[in-house]
Amino acid sequence: MKLVVQEFLSLDGVSQGPGAPDEDTSGGFERGGWFVPHLDEEFERLVGSWLGQADALLLGRRTYTGFARDWPAMTGHPLAGIMNSLPKYVASHTLTEAGWNPTTILSGDVPAQVAELKRQPGRELQVHGSARLAQSLLAAGLVDTLRLAIAPVVVGQGRRLFPDGGAPTGLRLTDHRTTPGGLSVHVFESSGAPRFGTYGGGGGA
Repeated sequence: MKLVVQEFLSLDGVSQGPGAPDEDTSGGFERGGWFVPHLDEEFERLVGSWLGQADALLLGRRTYTGFARDWPAMTGHPLAGIMNSLPKYVASHTLTEAGWNPTTILSGDVPAQVAELKRQPGRELQVHGSARLAQSLLAAGLVDTLRLAIAPVVVGQGRRLFPDGGAPTGLRLTDHRTTPGGLSVHVFESSGAPRFGTYGGGGGA
């Protein structure tokens, strides 16, 4: 399976709490819900097409807890049947049981276990949100595809998907579109280590 990371970002790179003011207030974050005003039907159709390519979900503990609380109750949502039925893997060193079936808890050496999942047959193993998990998978070189939906807003605080000191990663843009609500959607494939150069050919040439 390909490992695909899907993230909502602000223009200043914030990934924390996109869906609601109380979604994630850790670290004193007070500006949650910044992504919601820019949602539109075109983007929801796009997300549905992405989810249709998933054979399993891989989530961090915080995202899993929220999804496990909300999705089973969203019976009228067009994506609920897929979300609730897909195999789910949650990376956590604290969870001992997970009731959103079918769910498998990954603990210990999570990158090694994810690498083993990638060797299984299938299409996509999708990470939704779960920015801390995504960062660790990027650092381990396990991410094949990044799907970033960027909202036209500067949040000004909160955790960022690409923090200072993060792993350098080369990417190749494979798709780009905008939606009526102002979202800019970028799809990247991993291309190994980034390349560096000097503008104008450098000095002394």
